[in-house]
Amino acid sequence: MSSPRKDTNVDMQLLGKPSSPSRNGEMIVDENYDPHLHRNRPHPTTNFETLVHLLKGSLGTGILAMPQAFYNSGYLSGVINTILIGILCTYCLHVLVQAQYVLCKRHRVPILTYPISMKMALEEGPQCLRPFSRYAIVIVDGFMIVYQLGICCVYIVFVATNIKQLVDVYLTLDVKIHCLILLVPLIGINMIRNLKILAPFSSLANVITFVGIGMILYYILDDLPPLSEREAFADIGKFPLFFGTTLFALEAVGVIIALENNMATPKSFGGPCGVLNVGMIVIVALYAGMGFLGYLKYGAESLGSITLNLPENEILSQSIRVLFAIAIFISYGLQCYVPVDIIWNVYLVDRYKDSNKKLVYEMLVRIVVVIVTFLLAVAIPRLGLFISLFGALCLSALGIAFPAIMEICVLWPDKLGPGKLILWKDIILILFGIIGLVAGTYTSVRDIVYSFQ
Repeated sequence: MSSPRKDTNVDMQLLGKPSSPSRNGEMIVDENYDPHLHRNRPHPTTNFETLVHLLKGSLGTGILAMPQAFYNSGYLSGVINTILIGILCTYCLHVLVQAQYVLCKRHRVPILTYPISMKMALEEGPQCLRPFSRYAIVIVDGFMIVYQLGICCVYIVFVATNIKQLVDVYLTLDVKIHCLILLVPLIGINMIRNLKILAPFSSLANVITFVGIGMILYYILDDLPPLSEREAFADIGKFPLFFGTTLFALEAVGVIIALENNMATPKSFGGPCGVLNVGMIVIVALYAGMGFLGYLKYGAESLGSITLNLPENEILSQSIRVLFAIAIFISYGLQCYVPVDIIWNVYLVDRYKDSNKKLVYEMLVRIVVVIVTFLLAVAIPRLGLFISLFGALCLSALGIAFPAIMEICVLWPDKLGPGKLILWKDIILILFGIIGLVAGTYTSVRDIVYSFQ
């Protein structure tokens, strides 16, 4: 996970006027400038390393929630729509990466962050959108912060719920008590300010995750019921929950941008056989397979994490819960790094740069962020609904609507294709993102409220 403000010098330059020369207010683009050739990354990744990072970054709590997602859609609808959502996510990521490339080329800079790209695109787009450019950075950062905090909440609930199942054999405690017990260790891991220190733990977490998934498949494939006992299509009213969960599982826009920015050969990221397409094909296949098999095994009893469906008293299943609890706990530190980095380095650090207590203030920010995620987790300890809520609320915007808006602005006004076909296509994507956001958020919030009644 890389910092969204890693290239501070580039960001500060682009907060002012465009760096490209202009004539009569019109931008002059140097077609010979290739941003990819001017990137100077200290430790660039190879194509294979990028693919591995992409796969590892996508195998977390999302894949464990897919059986319940398939319960909300039906097995046939689940398979088809997981593939369609995967295609949609992949296409929108291509749109975002290509739009950023055009902006980099136009402004003669090697790398741009997502918020800065959005601001610059709106400044150059249709007149009706330009006034929003002044809010673009705050809006994109806001969605990123909410999404990352949402992931942290999901992780707290996941770890607490799995530990509860382990401990319930000996002592029954409310899941909120387990969340409280986790608070101090979570604050401790979030005090780590250097990602290099977390990197070895992250590698351990990834190994644990792959081993755990293999052990889960052992349980799933044992004595599967006939397909006729499961619904091919579920009630349409539950589909927004499926959409939110699947989007949460598949969409990793922040990670994707960071990986592409850090590649030694970024041109290999896109393309029909590029790293993104290959990685997403594998990811979609894994998610669809886990969702289908998990739902086939557990049906309507599928819970927010498939680990919660495993037998409670068997040593193997208990080992799986311990493994995933450790892996997700370690991952909390990485996920929490992003909102802390945005809040502190973008919005607060300048206020305290000359203070002798600068480090103290940063530590306070880290503690407050953990406490906020803890309070949200305690307030709404509903793992599946949490995942669906934050998937629909944030990723419908970050992963679908915003890339489409950016493409319109970057290609405005005369590069939108015959009959402005790209414009109409992007409008459809924007509407789809808005509908997904509203419907998914409404359904998740409604079911969260119902779960307390």
